[in-house]
Amino acid sequence: MKIARVDTYPIMAWRPHLFVAVTTDDGTVGIGESGLTWQERAVVACVERFADLLVGEDPMRTEHLWQLMARASFFPADLVNSAAISAIDLALWDLKGKIVGQPVSNLIGGLVRERMQCYPHNEGEDDPGLLIEDIERTVADGWRFARWGLSGTGGNHFDPADAVRSSIRAIEAVRSHFGPELELCVDVHTRLDPPDALTYCRAAEDVRPYFIEDALRSERPESYRRLRERTGVPLAAGEQWHGKWGFAAAIEEELIDYARIDLCLVGGMTEALKIARWAETHHIQIAPHNPLGPVSSAAGAHLTLASANAGVLEMAREPGSTLEDVFPQQTPFGRGHALPTDQPGWGIAFNAEAASKYPEPPTGFAPMLTQRDGSFTNW
Repeated sequence: MKIARVDTYPIMAWRPHLFVAVTTDDGTVGIGESGLTWQERAVVACVERFADLLVGEDPMRTEHLWQLMARASFFPADLVNSAAISAIDLALWDLKGKIVGQPVSNLIGGLVRERMQCYPHNEGEDDPGLLIEDIERTVADGWRFARWGLSGTGGNHFDPADAVRSSIRAIEAVRSHFGPELELCVDVHTRLDPPDALTYCRAAEDVRPYFIEDALRSERPESYRRLRERTGVPLAAGEQWHGKWGFAAAIEEELIDYARIDLCLVGGMTEALKIARWAETHHIQIAPHNPLGPVSSAAGAHLTLASANAGVLEMAREPGSTLEDVFPQQTPFGRGHALPTDQPGWGIAFNAEAASKYPEPPTGFAPMLTQRDGSFTNW
């Protein structure tokens, strides 16, 4: 069995998506997903380039093909390359499961748990009352976690000090209302520099959140050294890091408590497995980043269901609630938990004809924020 072709499906739904299908010469199809949002065209070009390496190769040789893609151009793979590799690698793992008739989770060690706890995306960070109301809805649906973003990003301007003060009020209000049992996660989204991040993290210590996510900009993981030394709040980071090398300092120096591996950006399942097992040797749990589509959700479920050091899985949209025409069969899910599948590969179904009817993602950029003085800051 050989790889016959590689197809891309950039589509615009509730957010931009890029799915990649790898088809073998007997017609078996594996499906993957890219995680570099707003750069779909660049990733498509990279996938098409990698196709020249892949056609005619054995799809079972996932490690060999990963090395080919990551190293064939001499220069180390950057984010665009890594996003393309991720999508292709995930499709290859789906193929591998279908070829041997097993769920991917069985190929990476088998189930270590019966279900995987997930966290939703809650809304209302600028109004504690609205935030509490939204969390009450998800708690009633069985979720044991709540997650929201840093306050102060609802418009075009962002003031870090104001955002920190407002965010402290929000997390204290949620904890006071729900008590100690609900697990709380706040996503700073790389919007703060060390002084403001430290102020927020120290204030959050008494609330005992499950973790504070991306408290600092992601370009230099070593910056977490200062924050780690000066606060006891659990820290989560990694969604913008690609490859095992991106996680090196954070894991080896134990700068984080939760590794936010994005399977659609880090290098696919092949690379995610290495990072997850490496993190386990440092007592770091994984909490995969998953704001994307049905393939990302499925891959995250398989990885966490088969990893002893899995803490929680992000689930921005409950499986079956989005892109139902493109993916008529999605990850089993119930009451805030991803569930195992006995179907081969990811256990999801892909309808290429339905995907081809969607518009392509528009050319553009992420939402942009400026500080009071007009300077650009992270969204």
